[in-house]
Amino acid sequence: AYREVNVEKTKKLAESAAEHGIKRFIFLSSVKVNGEKTYGSNYFNYNDTPKPEDFYAISKFEAEKALWEVSRRTGLEVTVIRLPLVYGYGVKGNLKKLIKLVRLGIPLPLSSIQNKRSMIGIDNLIDLLIKCIEHPSAAGKTFLVSDGKDLSTPNLINQISTAMGSGSRLFPFPIFLLKFLFKIFGKKKEIDRLTTSLKINSNHIKKVLNWSPPVNVAEGIRRMVQGK
Repeated sequence: AYREVNVEKTKKLAESAAEHGIKRFIFLSSVKVNGEKTYGSNYFNYNDTPKPEDFYAISKFEAEKALWEVSRRTGLEVTVIRLPLVYGYGVKGNLKKLIKLVRLGIPLPLSSIQNKRSMIGIDNLIDLLIKCIEHPSAAGKTFLVSDGKDLSTPNLINQISTAMGSGSRLFPFPIFLLKFLFKIFGKKKEIDRLTTSLKINSNHIKKVLNWSPPVNVAEGIRRMVQGK
């Protein structure tokens, strides 16, 4: 199913775009093409050897390769942007659940987590896409992008609480027990996202496109929480 949507339909759309004279095709891929996590002081870079692990990430990488083939065959300009978590008003998934828990004031056993994860706010992403539409140096490139400020899970919760005008309720709990409990209930992926690091080096795109995120993280989270 992932391959049908992410690879085959993307390829057909790109071929149709080329046939109708579209000049540039901007593809939103995923940083998961690089891998699931980073370690220590390491960051994912735009020129790393791809290491996709799950079906979704593999399909995104296959879509990238299909687009480069279409580009070689038709002359269609392709820009690939590998995204981390995109946050903003109406966000879904685990971040939506986290916002709900913070809003309810439920104590969370997450203060011992010391990870770092890169994200990008929806306003920053839109600004970047506008930049990529016409910038001559965007063609033929693969970019990694983030807000430029990596947050730990406790940092993120504190930012959400601040945006709500309330205090966060975090308390320490052994991480190995958290992982054990989540695994028992079939939530291993969820706890991995809360405890592991995924850091992006976005210096390449900033340099090539002379771009920087116009909205800082605190403001982006405020807009997400308050719906502005």
